[in-house]
Amino acid sequence: MNLKMKLIITFTTVIAVPLFLITIIFMGFMSMQPAGVVTPQTKEFLIEMLLSVLLIMAMTSSFLVVWIYRSILNPIETLKKATRNIRDGNLDFEVAIEDTDEIGELCADFEEMRIRLKESTEQKVSFDSQNKELISNISHDLKTPITAIKGYVEGLLDGVADTPQKQEKYLRTIYNKANDMDRLINELSFYSKIDTNRIPYNFNKINVLEYFDDCIEDIGLELDEQHVQLSYNNEVSRDIVVIADAEQLKRVINNIVGNSVKYMDKNDKFIQIRVLDVGDFVQVEIEDNGKGIAAKDLPYIYDRFYRTDTSRNSSKGGSGIGLSIVHKIMEDHGGKVWATSKEGSGTTMYFVLRKYQEVPVNE
Repeated sequence: MNLKMKLIITFTTVIAVPLFLITIIFMGFMSMQPAGVVTPQTKEFLIEMLLSVLLIMAMTSSFLVVWIYRSILNPIETLKKATRNIRDGNLDFEVAIEDTDEIGELCADFEEMRIRLKESTEQKVSFDSQNKELISNISHDLKTPITAIKGYVEGLLDGVADTPQKQEKYLRTIYNKANDMDRLINELSFYSKIDTNRIPYNFNKINVLEYFDDCIEDIGLELDEQHVQLSYNNEVSRDIVVIADAEQLKRVINNIVGNSVKYMDKNDKFIQIRVLDVGDFVQVEIEDNGKGIAAKDLPYIYDRFYRTDTSRNSSKGGSGIGLSIVHKIMEDHGGKVWATSKEGSGTTMYFVLRKYQEVPVNE
C-alpha cells in the first residue's frame, strides 16, 4: 500500500469514527425524549446541525488530505523522478524547491548533491580526456626521437659513418635524442604527482646570484646548439638569498625557455634572461622574440594541455603541461608567475620569489 492510500484511509478513519459516534449519540438522545418534548421544528434544527457538522468535518478532512498530499507526496514524487534521472545518467535537470520545511530542506540537499555530482562527473570526463591527450602527446613525441635513434644506430652498424667525425656526430645526435626522451618521461612522472600533491620538494637557502649564474651557463650551452642567442643580466647583489628547491626551480626555467624555443619563428632567435631586485622579491624575466601569444589566450596558457595553436606537428609537439607545471611549482614556492606578449614580436614570462630575511631571535 502506497503512502497516498495510507493518508486517505487515515483521514477517513479520523473523520468517520467521530461522526459515527456523534450520529449514534444523537439518535439515542432523540429516541429517549418524550414525544411531546421534541417538536418537528426542534428535530429539523438538530438534523440540520448534524448535517452541518458532517459537512464541516468532511471539508476539513478534504482540505487536510490535499494539503498533506501537496506538501509531502509532490516533493517525494519529484525526488523519485530525480533519482530515476540520476540512475539513467541524466544530470541536466533541476529539483524544484517549493517549501522551506523539512521536505524542502531534503529537496535542497538533493539538488546540491546533484550539482556536485554533475561537477564531479564533468571533471572526471575532462580528466580522462586530458589523460588520453597526454598519452597521445607523449607517444607522438617519443616516436620522433626513437625513430631518429634507430636511424643513426643503423647508420653506425651499416658503416655509413665511416669517419671519426661522422661517428661523433651520429653519437652526439643519439645522445641528444635520448635526452629528449628522458625529459619527456620526467615531465610525465612529475605530472602524475601534481594531483596527489606528492611533488618531492627539498627547500634550502639559495644564493640568487650564484645559482642563476650556474643555471644560465648550462642553459647557454643547450641554446648554443640550437642556434639561439642568449643575453643574461643579473642585477641582484651577492648577499640576496631565497628559500627554494634548486632542482624544481631549474625545471621552471627550463620549461619556460624550452617553450620559448619551441615557438620561435624567426631566423635570428634570441632569449633575454634578467634577474632583478624588486624590493622584498627577486623577479626573473625571460623574454623571447617568438611568434607571441594572442591576448585572448594569455589567461589560459597555464591550463593543462591548452594550446594556442591547436594544430600539432612534430616540431612543435610537447606534452602540453610545461607551463602548468611552472605554475604549480611557483605556487608551492609562495611565488607568482605571469606573462605579457605581443603577437609577432615575442613573449616575456615573469616569476617572483620572496627574499629570505633573517629574523632576530627576540622577534
